[in-house]
Amino acid sequence: MARGVFVTGTGTEVGKTVVAATIARTLAGEGKRVAVFKPAVTGLDEGVETDHALLRRASGSAQSDEEIAPYRYGPPASPHLAAALAGEEIEPERLRQVAAAAAEGADAIVCEGVGGLLVPLSPGYLVRDLATDLGYPLVVVANPGLGTINHTLLTVEAARAEELEMAAVILSPWPEKPTEIERSNHETIAALADVPVLTLPEIDLGDPGSWPSLLPTGLFRSI
Repeated sequence: MARGVFVTGTGTEVGKTVVAATIARTLAGEGKRVAVFKPAVTGLDEGVETDHALLRRASGSAQSDEEIAPYRYGPPASPHLAAALAGEEIEPERLRQVAAAAAEGADAIVCEGVGGLLVPLSPGYLVRDLATDLGYPLVVVANPGLGTINHTLLTVEAARAEELEMAAVILSPWPEKPTEIERSNHETIAALADVPVLTLPEIDLGDPGSWPSLLPTGLFRSI
């Protein structure tokens, strides 16, 4: 079974997919066979590059849509609601099976959650439950600006309540000239959460060759 990482965030639209894609791209650039997985994708109606398409492009994977994201919905809604609107319910066992199949034959797998850790995938099954079932170290993505200390520490606390292994917090997009607040947020989160805090600048999604390397210390290094 491949080694892996589970990328979550302090909420929606904080850059989880960009961070997950950058990690996948870094691993692929090291010559590793990289698989990607996301339990559900919503917002297909918005007509932009989907999260699973970006993950596939970044990793160089030949996985199909179904092999990356087994549940895909048009409305930009929480996955449990998007599934209900489609007349179905997301099945935890199917998620575990698809994730395991994706990892088979790969050197590393990059998994990305949906929204934050406490977002329901189905009425009784949270993103945190999936992260626990998969057992991969957790990377938490957060905005660098005002308000992020509370959101990030709450997420770390929710992760540790289920004994999830914390690999890193990544602040993104990190500005070229961070403000005093942003610098303080970086230092404060690192001190209070007792976890490495990394940064990722804004990247050009259309030019993967320009992306910086991003790999939290210790992840995948034994491969």
